[in-house]
Amino acid sequence: MLLSLISLSDDEIESVTMSVREWCQLRHCDVDSPEGRRALTKVIDLVQSKRSKGSLIAELSQRLDRPSDTHVE
Repeated sequence: MLLSLISLSDDEIESVTMSVREWCQLRHCDVDSPEGRRALTKVIDLVQSKRSKGSLIAELSQRLDRPSDTHVE
């Protein structure tokens, strides 16, 4: 993961950290938790694929949020 961060510009690193912090805050999890680390990995992938800053949280949520459990009996 560290090698991925080295290849990013300062602006991209700022986008990564802000997006992960916001995503974790909205989901009441710590950045150092497994969920936070998973979000960090995913948002680095998104930034490297040149996603716009404005869409990072939405795309991160779409990729990581679990659908609500619905049980059919």
